[in-house]
Amino acid sequence: MSSYRIQGATGEWEVVIGLEVHAQITSNAKLFSGASTAFGSEPNTNVSLIDAAMPGMLPVPNAECVKQAVRTGLAIDAQIHRWSRFDRKNYFYADLPQGYQISQLYHPIVGEGSLTVETDEGEKVIGVERIHIEQDAGKLMHDQHPTMSYVDLNRCGVALMEIVSKPDMRSPAEAGAYMKKLRAILRYVGSCDGNMEQGSMRADVNVSVRKPGAEFGTRTETKNVNSVRFIQQVVEYEARRQVDVIEEGGTIVQETRLFDPDKGVTRSMRSKEDAHDYRYFPDPDLLPLVLTEDFVEECKASLPELPDAKRQRYVEALGITPYNADVITSDVETARWFEALLDAGAEAKAGANWLTSELFGALNRLGKDIGQSPVSPEQAAQLLGLVADGTLSGSLAKQVFEIMLETGDDPARIVEEKGLKQTSDTGAIEAVISEILSANADKVDQYKGGKEALFGFFVGQTMKAMAGKANPQVVNELLKKALA
Repeated sequence: MSSYRIQGATGEWEVVIGLEVHAQITSNAKLFSGASTAFGSEPNTNVSLIDAAMPGMLPVPNAECVKQAVRTGLAIDAQIHRWSRFDRKNYFYADLPQGYQISQLYHPIVGEGSLTVETDEGEKVIGVERIHIEQDAGKLMHDQHPTMSYVDLNRCGVALMEIVSKPDMRSPAEAGAYMKKLRAILRYVGSCDGNMEQGSMRADVNVSVRKPGAEFGTRTETKNVNSVRFIQQVVEYEARRQVDVIEEGGTIVQETRLFDPDKGVTRSMRSKEDAHDYRYFPDPDLLPLVLTEDFVEECKASLPELPDAKRQRYVEALGITPYNADVITSDVETARWFEALLDAGAEAKAGANWLTSELFGALNRLGKDIGQSPVSPEQAAQLLGLVADGTLSGSLAKQVFEIMLETGDDPARIVEEKGLKQTSDTGAIEAVISEILSANADKVDQYKGGKEALFGFFVGQTMKAMAGKANPQVVNELLKKALA
């Protein structure tokens, strides 16, 4: 049971959330035509006769899009329907040349599945109602003076998966965790790139409120929300708005709303249509999709190791902390980078600690993601190896790493050129220790008198005098002997 509650004048209210996620399927061609799906092309350059709804043009399903939808369903342990059908969703809008959208209302390709997310109260299973395939519409662009609108049909006919959750989420945090987990799975599978800022993954956010344990209330749907943070803001704002409306004696209208990210508010767009408003009927130009067992098995065999399985392996087989395993497996690019680090010879626990602290800290400072790292996994493995074999101390490794970030050079070369090699020469270290103890005879007496905390002072002075190049373990051993 979620502890998230909205306090109103009449007591506590519970929020009920469902997400309809539209994910652009990874494919070079559109769902029913051979036109390109490349992002950022000049307007109306990726448009076939089929996309433009020219008379006599018949759609042909893209097998790759079907395969990616099935692989996605398998990744969330969903039912794969061996028989599915395309329907026409009829409505008129300038960015929809056909006057209808081809979708799958009654017989979707993927049935019920689930996702497990981490919440502050532990794991929670969130149901997925269905995944169906449909084509995207084009894009309307308005000039600064609201007298002209322009239509770009590049996106028209691009294949989408609509992934419909059950109304199982009860807080903004749960909605955010669900979206992050779903995005991670899609990116692992390779069925969607998950680039929400480019519109290839966006969510319609369904929100209603009720008194805890009561029947579901009337829901609103906020369309095309394109970031996890915005999804959480929509839930918070919409839930509070609905509570205020009800407690002031009003009723919630089932409607479609838009989110204004600048103001952090939703506003009414239109009344919410039901299925009969769209006059759905089977598309007469398309035969039903019939999947063979061999096709489904081929899709299953093509799946990679998924985030939950990878996280479990990292913890149980490699001894990585659950926190580090969570961080590394939450993004497929990070996981691939870490796997390359291991393949290059890095020890798992040391590599995970370094990646999640040193590398992430540096990338955050530089405003880069892991794919833009100036340091390769192979170079990082070399650096960790120099620490492991005693060539570098921790502090020297940090210095070398900073130079690597600036120059891209290998660590061994930097160590050689800059003379940063750690020394374990006991004679040299003993000589420095002798000088420090002589210069701080009063502190030596205090230490021997019981003020043991001064040991750290002597270590620090020794390391400083040797420019951080002394082996800390050797320094500790020789200091203990000298102060005995």
